[in-house]
Amino acid sequence: MKHVEPAQIAALLRPYATATEKLVSDISIYIDILLKWNSKISLTSVRDPQQMVSRHFGESLFLAENLLHPEWHGTVVDVGSGAGFPGLPVAMYSSMADVTLIESQGKKAAFLNEVIYALKLKNVRVFHGRAEQFSARADLITLRAVEEFERALRIALDLVKVGGRVALMVGQAQVGKARLLSSDFKWEQPAKVPEGQSRVLLVGTKIVNVEQR
Repeated sequence: MKHVEPAQIAALLRPYATATEKLVSDISIYIDILLKWNSKISLTSVRDPQQMVSRHFGESLFLAENLLHPEWHGTVVDVGSGAGFPGLPVAMYSSMADVTLIESQGKKAAFLNEVIYALKLKNVRVFHGRAEQFSARADLITLRAVEEFERALRIALDLVKVGGRVALMVGQAQVGKARLLSSDFKWEQPAKVPEGQSRVLLVGTKIVNVEQR
């Protein structure tokens, strides 16, 4: 099993976000657990640890640094968390945020709980179930690389508090689709992810409560 050194992690993250020494150390532990589990169940198609740093942690921390700060106290829900991106890196970046990872598959939920335990994260929990069963509303909803994008997006948009935001890591082709599905949101210009990654960060703020119409 390949290993990526902390110095390499720090260098690979530099284009995306500012990473503290603790964050780099925690990412190293996270990658080791991800590599171990990924040999048994399909968590990510990315097999190279350096690519994991850039494509998974880099993208996730780019989102966190653009939208939050380390002392931010809001609530975050990551819909269809899978291997934990971007929800877990967001929780690692903003230790005061209250983060929920929604994951319906039992083995993936078990993986997420192992990472949370290993990193001693007190501000994040796993909701083992479908997003439709989750009733709370949050200040920030995140969504990245999910199957059935339109269906997942509709559910995600419904979980945003009025005045809250949704952050989508999507391909450029999905930007127009997202805007068409969500007239109750004011959308910002998409921000291109650094280092030639194919995804953009698309952020919308909920301006209308549909239920009160």
